[in-house]
Amino acid sequence: MTAVRRAAALLVAALVLVAGAAQAHAAGYRYWSFWERDGGRWTYATEGPSTARPDDGAVQGFRFAVSEDSADASRPRGTADFATICAGTPAKPGTKRVALVLDFGTSADAPSGEAPPAGRTACARVSPDATTAEALAATAKPLRYDTNALLCAIAGYPRKGCGEQVSADGSAKQEKKASDGGPSLGLPIGVGVVAILAGAAVWQARRRRNA
Repeated sequence: MTAVRRAAALLVAALVLVAGAAQAHAAGYRYWSFWERDGGRWTYATEGPSTARPDDGAVQGFRFAVSEDSADASRPRGTADFATICAGTPAKPGTKRVALVLDFGTSADAPSGEAPPAGRTACARVSPDATTAEALAATAKPLRYDTNALLCAIAGYPRKGCGEQVSADGSAKQEKKASDGGPSLGLPIGVGVVAILAGAAVWQARRRRNA
């Protein structure tokens, strides 16, 4: 086997190890996901709460959890019936009612040192053109957003953190957040391995030619 082939084999092995390590350490992101109730089932919202404008009688939900992406996200738990949630909030002309299901998640998803509050529902009576964010602000303050308008906390939970990447053992990693799509640590490591092994292959090939 030539030096170049040996280096290539080492490169493939190293990249496999890097990829495996990245998968082993990355569990997902800890954040509030936003859902809409459609036909008796939850569907992941296609836009954010600050732009969504639900109709009167809509049921919308929020779930705090650690998820890899929208396909892996945990749905809100509990009842999601508009008539039940808004039974004590009568209709009023010039307004709309939006039923909200707030699921603060489990202790396994909670940031270190925090405990999730019990889940609850709320019926927001807001102006006809109000967004979901406005309905949420009317019923579940204090809310917290980051500089990119990512929803970080509902009713003050969690106290800190916002969309941080979480390792397999549940600890937060100091990496890019889910909202800004930054690369994981595995990418620069992989690039570094490629550069080192490629340089070694070139050096060995030149050495053999000059021998």
